[in-house]
Amino acid sequence: MSLIDLLTGNTSNQVAEQAENKFGISKNQIIALLAVAAPLVISYLRNKSQDSNEAEALNNALDKDHDGSILNDTSQVEARQAEGGSILDHVFGGEKQNVENQLSQNTGISIDKIGPVLAMLAPVIMGYIGQQKQQNNVGAGGLGGLLDGILGNASNQAQAQQSNPLNDILGSVLGNGQASSSGNPLNDILGSVLGGGQQQQQGGGGLGSILGGLFGGK
Repeated sequence: MSLIDLLTGNTSNQVAEQAENKFGISKNQIIALLAVAAPLVISYLRNKSQDSNEAEALNNALDKDHDGSILNDTSQVEARQAEGGSILDHVFGGEKQNVENQLSQNTGISIDKIGPVLAMLAPVIMGYIGQQKQQNNVGAGGLGGLLDGILGNASNQAQAQQSNPLNDILGSVLGNGQASSSGNPLNDILGSVLGGGQQQQQGGGGLGSILGGLFGGK
């Protein structure tokens, strides 16, 4: 299953319905948030995995807690929200607040809800990585290449299939994925797509325009 399949398939739909019911946020907004958050988390983990200790820790976490079963049993999502918060703390570290602020501005999800929603999504993203790790029989030393491949494949697929707003979002988000100049995923992904910040929120282009199309001009 590709990252695109995850985002456009039953799993994301079911997760988005749960989040919609819990937080009163539209399902489209949740799916769009996942479309940005998934490559962002994967990019951060890709960079972290260049350190052998981080790679070993990620490998152990995937083996222990993220076997991919959550993708077929989304009833786990709400129960694992606290765990998702811990995942985000580790992935983003001191940049977590900045990431949440940027995502809140550009998705229209209020700042008080963006963290809890992301915490629901994080175990799903980790479950997907764990599933890919198992299917490709990758250990700690191969995680960087695996994560890089996930992003590259998703970028190619999104840009080849720009027939709906979700693929447009992914195509934009992943456009700079392989050519990260700063070494910081927040700058390379959020910077390229969400960098307009306030202007984007006013419909200035980039993700703001794409989200406007997805949400019917919301």
